[in-house]
This record gives sequence, structure tokens and C-alpha cells, in this order.
Amino acid sequence: MTEQKSSFAKAFVKAQLEMVNATKDSNNPHFKSKYADLTSVRDACVPFLNKHGIAVLQPILQLENKQWIKTTLLHESGEEYSCLTEIIYNQNTAQAHGSGITYARRYGLQSLVCIGAEDDDGNEASKVDKIKTISQDQGLEIIDLLQKANVDKSLFCESYKIETINNLTADKYANAVYRLNKKIAEIKKEVVDANN
Repeated sequence: MTEQKSSFAKAFVKAQLEMVNATKDSNNPHFKSKYADLTSVRDACVPFLNKHGIAVLQPILQLENKQWIKTTLLHESGEEYSCLTEIIYNQNTAQAHGSGITYARRYGLQSLVCIGAEDDDGNEASKVDKIKTISQDQGLEIIDLLQKANVDKSLFCESYKIETINNLTADKYANAVYRLNKKIAEIKKEVVDANN
């Protein structure tokens, strides 16, 4: 394995550890069902890919008289991985073509980074006591605070009895932020005391 491939693999593994499944928050009136739209799929993976030096590109290509979306994960090392998804649409209108592009982008990205989709009010809503977890932005904030506090993510997850940061329940978010900020303040104080 080349050094570049090794760099990409390490970055992708780190990003995938933090990714979440896309939320099915859009309605399909034809099938009376819900689905994860392109924005939900991007929100579930792009911030984590970017954080670890991976950009997402989705240009349109013309190959063999067909149009395709080429979904590419481009690492800062220059290494990249891609897949092709055909753009399919039934009517020859701009709206139908646009929908085909969005559909291909959504499934191309979802497939390449290997994320699923979960109902935001489907199966989970059937539970009597649905537990609300922190948002993606709150998860990123926790990760940032863990780094500043020099606290291992696995130890943090173990202390809150969760598998990933994003499984932290919303009611424990404030406590986690408080504890991590307190730890950061203690580290800063130790540095100041050591310099005096």
C-alpha cells in the first residue's frame, strides 16, 4: 500500500467513525413514504469527511451517450476514490433532469461512503419513550472539546455508556460540555502555574 493510500485510508476510517445515518425527513407523496434527501445525506457525512481532509466532488459526465454523476472522495494527499451513478429521468424537461441529477448525487454519495438512512419519526416514534440525541453540530463541538481537554473519545463514550459521540442523549449534553470545559480550564491553570 502506498503512503498516499495509507493516508486516505486512515483519514476515511476516522471520518466514518464519526458519520451518522441520514435522516428520512422528506416526503414522497407518490409512495406515501419518507426518504433522506440529498441535504440529509450530505449532513450525515460531508462535515466529517472535510474534518479529516477529504473533499466530495460530484460533476456530471457524458459517457457512451449517457449522463452520469461521478462521486469522488478527494483526499488532501491527492488520493481519490470514485463511483459512477447513471442519471435517469422519464420526461425530457428541466425539472425531471434536475430531479435525476439530485437522485444520482444522493445515491452515489450514500453508496460510496456507506451510510444508511433512518426514520426521524418512523420506527423510533413508535417507542413510548423516544430518546433524543445531540445534533451533529453538538457532536462536533464535543469532539473539539475532547481534543482540547486531551480526553480519549473511547473513555468519554464509556463514561456515558454510549457507542459513539452522536449517541449522547440531549439531556446529558450540558453536563458533558461543563465537565470538558472544566478539564480544559484545569489544563490551562497547570500550564500557567508551571510557567510561574
